[in-house]
Amino acid sequence: MDDLRTEVKRKMANGEFNCEKELTLSLFSGKWKIIILYYLGTEGKLRFSEIKRMLPKITHKVLTSQIRELEEDGIVHRKVFPEVPPRVEYSLTNLGESLMPIVLMMYEWGKKNIKHYIP
Repeated sequence: MDDLRTEVKRKMANGEFNCEKELTLSLFSGKWKIIILYYLGTEGKLRFSEIKRMLPKITHKVLTSQIRELEEDGIVHRKVFPEVPPRVEYSLTNLGESLMPIVLMMYEWGKKNIKHYIP
């Protein structure tokens, strides 16, 4: 677990956030989390391999870590089906769904303003 994640978990456990914005941003911390949330929110339930296909530059290890953190924070639900081989699907929880307006607003802002950052 990295230092930022450790600090965030400590603050969450002790109720030490300076403001609500800090809590929200801490849940998004991680290069890929917002993108994972976007795909789960717009595509619905996805298997690990489907998420990996949508994010070809992410490593298996990093995707596993990011999804686990989202699970720990109650944003993503992991459902294991009792089959052989096991099938696992990921979906947003109600808490995760409540973040979608923010994620979609960030997407729209980026789409509208990307021209200012790409030559």
